[in-house]
Order: sequence, then structure tokens, then C-alpha cells
Amino acid sequence: MKAVTYRKLTAEEIQALAANNCSSENWETILVTDEFNPARFISSRFSGQVSLGPQTGQISLFGGVKKDCGIYYAHIHNCSIGTDVYINHIKNYIANYRIEDHVIIDNTDICAVEGTCSFGNGFKVEVLDETGGRKVAIYDKLSAHLAYIMAFYKHRHSTIQKLEELIQDYTEKIKSAQGVIGEHTQIFNCREIRNVKIGPYTEISGASTLKNGSLNSTREAPVKIGPEAILKNFIVSSGSEVSDGAIVSNCFIGQGCVLSSQYSAQNSLFFANCQGFHGEACAVFAGPYTVTHHKSTLLIAGMFSFCNAGSGSNQSNHMYKLGPIHHGIVERGSKTTSDSYLLWPAKIGAFTLVMGRHYKNSDTSNMPFSYLIENKDESWLAPGVNLKSVGTIRDVMKWPRRDRRTDPNKMDCINFNLLSPFTIRKMANAIEILHQIKQISGETTEVFSYNNTKIRQDALKRGLTLYHMAIMKFIGNSIITRLNKCQLHSPENVSDCLKAQSQTGQGDWIDLAGLIAPKTEIIRLLTLVEEGKIDKLEDIERFFNELHAHYYEYEWNWTADFISSYLKKPVTEFTVDELIAIINEWRESVVQIDRMLYEDAKKEFRMDAMTGFGIDGDQRIKQLDFEKVRGRFEDNDFVKEILNHIERKTDLGSRVIQQLQESQKTEAI
Repeated sequence: MKAVTYRKLTAEEIQALAANNCSSENWETILVTDEFNPARFISSRFSGQVSLGPQTGQISLFGGVKKDCGIYYAHIHNCSIGTDVYINHIKNYIANYRIEDHVIIDNTDICAVEGTCSFGNGFKVEVLDETGGRKVAIYDKLSAHLAYIMAFYKHRHSTIQKLEELIQDYTEKIKSAQGVIGEHTQIFNCREIRNVKIGPYTEISGASTLKNGSLNSTREAPVKIGPEAILKNFIVSSGSEVSDGAIVSNCFIGQGCVLSSQYSAQNSLFFANCQGFHGEACAVFAGPYTVTHHKSTLLIAGMFSFCNAGSGSNQSNHMYKLGPIHHGIVERGSKTTSDSYLLWPAKIGAFTLVMGRHYKNSDTSNMPFSYLIENKDESWLAPGVNLKSVGTIRDVMKWPRRDRRTDPNKMDCINFNLLSPFTIRKMANAIEILHQIKQISGETTEVFSYNNTKIRQDALKRGLTLYHMAIMKFIGNSIITRLNKCQLHSPENVSDCLKAQSQTGQGDWIDLAGLIAPKTEIIRLLTLVEEGKIDKLEDIERFFNELHAHYYEYEWNWTADFISSYLKKPVTEFTVDELIAIINEWRESVVQIDRMLYEDAKKEFRMDAMTGFGIDGDQRIKQLDFEKVRGRFEDNDFVKEILNHIERKTDLGSRVIQQLQESQKTEAI
């Protein structure tokens, strides 16, 4: 709101206002500017302390209709009104708000603040455990990573207590008896807005009820609240939308999210780019890109991220004994097919396809990229088979393109990498586990048991092959990326180039709902918080951002250490010939995986995929209709990208091998 000079009303202005059917309990408490024009105030009542900015402009509405700024048919109580504001037909009143410049409030029942409010900040969401054991205190700038720690690190009681105190301190600072409606906000046809802080450029149209919350809109990323939406005890972050009859209570909604089409969410956390339509969420921790589009889908008491839930997906969080105390973890990138079911507690490995109904408490977290399929009430696991699915690669490629966050200040750090220390370590664990299963059960065993799942012998063997190929792809990518940053004049240069820069990054890595980071660094952060050496929420988020910014540096430190254990030799001791052999295996792995993806994509263009095309024609018409709608296989963008990827990686491998060979020649000279 621009700085302006206020004065009291003149007798003539009071007389003009009265002539326009305006009234006040005490005209002395009404302040105006020198540009005050009584004609812009009609049939309105003023009470308490009210300041009125200059209303000299016009607003433009849908359809090209223009109206003069001012206040018409409204009761204004204890409010400051900015420049060029349009307020019209307020059925009850607007009370205790600072209304900034260029705001429109039209045809709304009530907009008021009562008492001292925190506007949703400090509210504790009973996520995962419906009995309240994993409550997360929300605040305006909550990241997925801090929420992850607060939900899953309850065993660090002192740390969690410190974090809750920091959030409570923030809450106390922003408490106010006066709400804010930010500049250029538009509010049309709403029923009740009570104790809500509204950021600039917010669009609220036809909302039913907004109670105790914050709409943290910005100019770059407006918040949109649509028809019949009901929100209670909430925070909605920049760039998000809640509309079309969505019912949201006790929730935090991160940046770039959409909840719409009668979606119901209770005691849940949604982070960057989540989408919910038609279905229901209860006590859900929805990490980035958790998506559900179907009416019969229930997500309950689970943690999900980069997850696509099919129609009718469901979970159970209690067994009718001690109540809804169980929760489940579905690691990043997983999908659930139509009518899938999971009995909690369970833990599903990253990038797993869940098909069918699973009544046993499975833990497949060390078997990423798998299929978990139900057959005759048994859960069957196909390890690693999702590595050759074209759908998995398509998902990873589309996520960055579907980032709806336009706010320059991103609250969540999102790592989109398919292969990372997080997933590669699990693949190495899987290889070790599968070898142990095979050794214990014997070569002739046809079906193996693992963590309440069954694995066929052929699936086990295929999993070993796929996991090794993916690991070698990752190792080769890392080595080549490293070598491309250095001048390779001699084998000594090569060895120096491949040295780890530090020990930071070695050991286990974890996925904190989008942020992939070394576990040791997260533990260090928790210790710093516990000891009081980090005592600001901003510093915690800065710590996360720095981890994200240094990902590739720490990734190489981890990879150099991992190579020593996986290939049984320190990377700095590899000869040039051995490095060339690794690059050749990398190239073969890349090409083989890409060929598998190519063949998987080809299935979408087989004749049986054309069923339903060319509805009244023969086979030729069917194919022509299919090609007009879906295109030709050879022209598909993803197919062309696979072929280009094979060519690029083949050329890159040849180029690096040539550089290594030249380094040997230089040494010989």
C-alpha cells in the first residue's frame, strides 16, 4: 500500500456521504485523503477506525464492463482501504482488515478477523498416524524436507522440540488482530471468509468457506480459490489452486498444487506440484508430484512422492484392534494400478508398479524398479523389471516440464534424477540380497520368498542382470562426466581427476520428499539444531538449498567410494585400459537398456493396440486412423529421443576412450 497522508472528513463531505445513504457510528474515526470523492461511496456503513485511500480510478471486469472504484452497499468496520479499491454488495460486513491497493471484493457475505490470529500458522496436522503420533506443525514457508524430518524423526525428541519451538516463535511474530488482503486481489461471489490472510494477486471466485488460513499468493504465482471450495485450518502456497467443490481441512498445500473436482483432503500435507481430483486423502504425506485423478481413489496414512495413483487405489491403516495407527511408505516414482490395495504397514521400493491387492505387510524398499503383482492373494515381485519400461523414463522426463511453480522462491528442493546414490545403493543391496536368496534356497528352487513376497527364478535372474546394467550405467555416466571436466594429459592427470574431493557424501543417502542428500549431512543438521547452533527456520531451509546445490559434488564423493566396493578397486588405481573397459561396459549397458525401452515403446504401436481405431473400416483404415491420431512409430518424439540417445552416448563413449588413449601416448612420449 502506497504511503498517503490522511485527514478527517469535512462537514461538507459528511453531508454528501449522508446524502448517498452512508452512515457512521462516529464520523471522527473516518480518515480520508485530499483526493476523497464522496460520490464513490454509496449506501455504506462505517464503524470503528476506518481509513479510506483515494478512489479515483476504474476497474475492468469480465466482458469488458468498467466500474468506478469506491465502496457500494457495504459495512466496513476497523479497516484501512488502499488506493483504487472496489467493494460492492457485502451482505454482512468486512471487519478488521488492511485492504491494499487495487483490490476487488464483490458480492460476498462476510470477510472478517476476530481476535488475535495466526492464520493457520502453528496448526498441527495429524499426518500419517490418525491418532496424532506424527503431528507436523505447519507455517507459511514449510518445505517438504523439514516436514519429512518432523514427521519421521520423532525419535529425535529434542530436535523435534526445538523445531516446534522455532515454528511457534514464527507463529507468535506473525499473529495479528488485523488480516491482510494483498494488492490486486479479486474476491467475487463468496460466502464467508473468516480469519484468513490473503496475499497479493489472489483470485477467489465463488468460494463457500475459508476459515483460519493463509493464501500465500504472489504476483509471479497467484493463488486461485474456485467455486464452492471449503478450506479450514490451512495454508495454501504460491501458485496453487483449490477449486470446484474441493473440501480441505487441516492441510498444508505447497507450491504449484491443484486440488479440484470435489477432492476431499483432511490432515494431509501436499508439496510441490501435487494434484488431487475427485478422490480423497486422509492423513497423507504427499511429497512432490503426488497425483491422483480418480473419483474412487483413497490415499490414507501413507507417504508418497512422484506417485501416480490409479483409479480405485486404496490402503488400510488399521486392523480393527488399536485403531488407525499403521502407516505406509511408497518411495519415489511408484505407480498404483486400478483397484490396487495395500495393507499397512508396508514399504514399497522406489519406481515400483503396484498391481492388484496385497494383504501382507511387504517391504520391497531394497528392490527398486520392480513390479509388485497380486496373483491368487499372493504378492509376487519382479525385481528391476521397471528399468526397461518406457513409462518409467517418460515419467522422469515429464516431471521437470510439468513444474507449475512460477514463484522465484522455490520452497522445495527437487532432484529429478532417476539414478542417484539413493537408488543405486538400493540396487546394490538388491543384488546382494538376491544372491543370498539364491544361495540359501538352492539352484533348483523355482520360487523364492522375500519379505512377504514371492520371486520366480527367472525374475530373480533377470533382476540381477538389470540391476547390474543400471549400476554400470550410473558408474560410467559419473566417470565420463568427471573426466570431461579435466585435462587428460597423462595417466596421473586421469587419476587426479577421479579423486573424491572430500568424504562428504559417503555412506547412505536418503530421499527427504524430493531432496536426495547424504544421511550424514541430515544428521549433522539435526545435531546443529539440537545444540542451538542453528536457531532460525531460514537457516534450516538454507542448509537444504546448499545440499541441493552441491548434489553433484557430493554424488561423486559417494560414487568414488561406491566404485571401490562394487568393482573391488579404488577408482584412482584403475589403469587407463581398465577405465576404457568400464566405459565400454557402460556403453553396452546404455545401448541395451535403450533397446529395451525401444521395444517396450513399440508395443504401443502393434496391431492389437489399434483395436477401436478405424471403427467402420478395414485393417488399412484402422492403421490410417491410428496414425492420424497417435502418429507413426518412427515419428514419435520419445522413440526418436531413444535413438538419438543411443547415438549420442555411443559417440560420447568413443570420444572419451580416444582422450584416454591419447593420455597414454602423451605419457609414453
